[in-house]
Amino acid sequence: MQNSSSFAEVIYTFNTMTLHGLAVNVDKKDNVVLCLHGWLDNAASFVPLMPFLQQKLPSKYIVAIDWPGHGRSTHRSLDAHYHFIDWVYDLLQLFESKQWQQVDIVAHSMGGMVASAFAAAFPEKVNSLTLIDSIGFLSAKSEQTTKQLRDGMLSRFKSNNKQVKTQTKKLHPTTDSAIKARVAVSDLEYEQAKLLVERGLLQETQGYRWRSDIRLRNTSPYRMTLKQAKQFISDITCPVQLIYGSKGMDMVSSGLELFGPLFDDFISVELCGGHHVHMEQPKQTAKLIECFLVK
Repeated sequence: MQNSSSFAEVIYTFNTMTLHGLAVNVDKKDNVVLCLHGWLDNAASFVPLMPFLQQKLPSKYIVAIDWPGHGRSTHRSLDAHYHFIDWVYDLLQLFESKQWQQVDIVAHSMGGMVASAFAAAFPEKVNSLTLIDSIGFLSAKSEQTTKQLRDGMLSRFKSNNKQVKTQTKKLHPTTDSAIKARVAVSDLEYEQAKLLVERGLLQETQGYRWRSDIRLRNTSPYRMTLKQAKQFISDITCPVQLIYGSKGMDMVSSGLELFGPLFDDFISVELCGGHHVHMEQPKQTAKLIECFLVK
């Protein structure tokens, strides 16, 4: 399995932040495949997949970014938070800064939700959307709105108090310790977790700590309703492909029934694997993406 050192490191700087990422075919910057990772992952999520995409799509500039607060990208300012709609704005800033149009997006988990909202709101910017073990959105009943707000505000308050204690955060003595910790709470194999962890760690004098922003774990103060979620999906006009794992997220199975019929142009394919099926089955995933993009 390749490591992230095999790819070009890229940096995109805006007024409010700096996004880092990994890229191949860097001389083809007008023909973009943008890869978006999931919550608490980073651009290395696509390291197993990108060499196969590079082989099958030699004319495409293939880039995977670290979302703000993840990987090597900057954290949001202390007076900001990680609202779902702000991820959409991050994409808008990136697209506008690079003057990207008609981009093909490959997006996993949370990245798929953000990409879906972006494709609905800015259809002129998205040529196609490949979702990996992700369909639709997290939603809640309207009757839960007040409780969601209360839980979110309390979570934010506790997190802000923890910010002053960042230096006392538990350190891992070795990268191996951190990798095993990630394996213990995911469906990842050791080598897959290693890719994500090595990009997501910061070495200090007494050990290693996670680079990711602690505020990413805050409870959201707001959830859209199912009706709102369905409206987003209904407004997506580009072709959409879902690639999902046979042992992936349960919400994908239910999402297929709720959201699948709402797309204008939609296909779905199941591969043997879990939530990170693109890391487990990179060759097969790349073949599906190639067939989808050149159909």
